[in-house]
Amino acid sequence: MAIRTICKYPDPVLRQKAKKIPLVDKSIRILVEDMIETMKDNCGCGLAAPQVGVSLRCIVIGMPEEEPYAIINPEFVKRAGEREIEEACLSVPELAGSVKRSESVIVKGLDKNGKPIRVKGRELLSQALEHEIDHLNGVLFIDRVESPEKLRKREKRKEEEETTETSTSASPDK
Repeated sequence: MAIRTICKYPDPVLRQKAKKIPLVDKSIRILVEDMIETMKDNCGCGLAAPQVGVSLRCIVIGMPEEEPYAIINPEFVKRAGEREIEEACLSVPELAGSVKRSESVIVKGLDKNGKPIRVKGRELLSQALEHEIDHLNGVLFIDRVESPEKLRKREKRKEEEETTETSTSASPDK
């Protein structure tokens, strides 16, 4: 397992439509494990393969207090309701904005072993599923913000500040 670099906007991979995964093999399982580690290391609740530079239809989800998992070739089965919520992204770390998302969704796909799965999500899980599947289609949350007034500079999270403090206080040997 390895922590991969997160691609930042305007990296072109973030705007590409990701390719369907024809076979879930060892390389895909390694990608999934790396994505889960990368998501955890960056305090995210979801991550899409294009965010780590791989244009394949694979997402990982990690809700608080739950074991993270992958959905390969995810597709929406159903979406219901609508709500406006505040959203941010690991690939656009300096911004946050108000977007419209479904109240609930059902998504189908394959797990990391190639077995069919269905995920029903509400609230944060619904939002994460829509956000990550958007990445697979080359769509960023900033594309869903109604107007520039609903986009704002994001404050650093506590975890980010601690990482910055640690990296700036540690001086490498030359």
